[in-house]
Amino acid sequence: MAGSLKDELLCSICLSIYQEPVSFGCEHHFCRRCITEHWSRQQRGCRDCPECRRSFSEPLLSPSLKLANIVERYSAFPLHALLHPQRGPHACKDHDRAKLFCLSDKCLLCFFCDQPALHQHHHVTNIDESYEEIQRELKEQYEALQDSELGHNQALKLLERQLSETQSSAKSLRATIAEAFDCLHRFLKEKQKSMLEELEMDTERTLTDIEQKIQRYSLQLREVQEGMQILQEKLVETDKLLFLQGINTTLDRLKGKIHETNLTYEDFPTSKYMGPLQYTIWKSLLQDIQPVPAALTLDPITAHQRLILSDDCTIVAYGNLHPQPMQDSPKRFDVEVSVLGSGGFDSGVHYWEVMVSEKTQWMIGVALESVSRKGNIQIQPSRGFHCIVMHDGNQYSACTEPWTHLNVKSKLEKVGVYFDCDKGLLIFYNADDMSWLYTFREKFNGKYVPYFSPGQSHANGKNVQPLRINTVRI
Repeated sequence: MAGSLKDELLCSICLSIYQEPVSFGCEHHFCRRCITEHWSRQQRGCRDCPECRRSFSEPLLSPSLKLANIVERYSAFPLHALLHPQRGPHACKDHDRAKLFCLSDKCLLCFFCDQPALHQHHHVTNIDESYEEIQRELKEQYEALQDSELGHNQALKLLERQLSETQSSAKSLRATIAEAFDCLHRFLKEKQKSMLEELEMDTERTLTDIEQKIQRYSLQLREVQEGMQILQEKLVETDKLLFLQGINTTLDRLKGKIHETNLTYEDFPTSKYMGPLQYTIWKSLLQDIQPVPAALTLDPITAHQRLILSDDCTIVAYGNLHPQPMQDSPKRFDVEVSVLGSGGFDSGVHYWEVMVSEKTQWMIGVALESVSRKGNIQIQPSRGFHCIVMHDGNQYSACTEPWTHLNVKSKLEKVGVYFDCDKGLLIFYNADDMSWLYTFREKFNGKYVPYFSPGQSHANGKNVQPLRINTVRI
């Protein structure tokens, strides 16, 4: 059926599907262009049919509209879709023919009812093949939905866990914040009570002293006045003999009546209760709060040969001169321009600050004491380093795998490092306003030491400033 139908729609000249089929007096059809070109190659006045060889004089080419319509439908609806016509539920209501299906438009078609031009170049096939194709597509979508369902279930479980952990963390943090402020309130109340008690003691002591002095000077004043009266009575005597005879008695009566007054005004000791009172309280507060910026020092034995350390080992800078003559050691960095802090931490809570102002490159954090210090080193958690870095002049990142960009609004001047070994927290702050920069949450097993890298200096004068460990001195 397929072969015979296709043969009926082929032009015998070009052996292709008819293009503008025409006829001219016999029962054969040709493409308009094919028969015109065929006749152009013949002698004038000779017009024959390539099929039956009949000759015609001045034949008139008439379009075959029905054949053109059949060709159009054949071109729009592929032949394989009509090879197995089916009745019943797949038949057109007006024609005893199988319906077709356009996979492009996802709709049913009839070879006779529908306009072929609407589905030109579409994927049209029969019901069975369409059913299989749509079934396959729907199964793929179902599998995709299953994957999506699994992903959403996992996401919901993750969110539920996050919800639970966030609620638990928030509850714990509320308690931590309340405890911290309770401590401060307690300290301030105790400090207030202590200062008020001290003030009362100073006040009472001063008032008692003043009252005692008032009593003493009042008594002395009466004695002075008595002496003055004795002298006034003696001085009015005009008899010289009597005046001289009673002089010893007068002098005896004057004994103890004359008192010197060297009293000066003494201010109440207000200075310790005035002045920078809040600053005074803050200074005393620093002695009791934990942690405060630790007095760290750098370990010279770990410093790269081009690094220069201050005498007190709190400042490190990159030197442009030749490497310093230092004894090599397994503890010394030989490629990375880095240095470690003295000592280390394997428990407790610690905090330190590093001055980074005006630098264009640096790296700060902690390193496992046992890290490799030779050759090129990847500064990342899996290698024992937990750091943040400034690079490219004004970019900040956490040295994760890969790096995590930090949203820092203004250039950092001072970096704070908070290390809670027991809770597995390493938090970096902008130490000027204590705004958060980044948090590493790890199980910090082993001993960790502070890590510093001032970066290399450049010939153009960039990044020559050192790193300085900042210590709050109380």
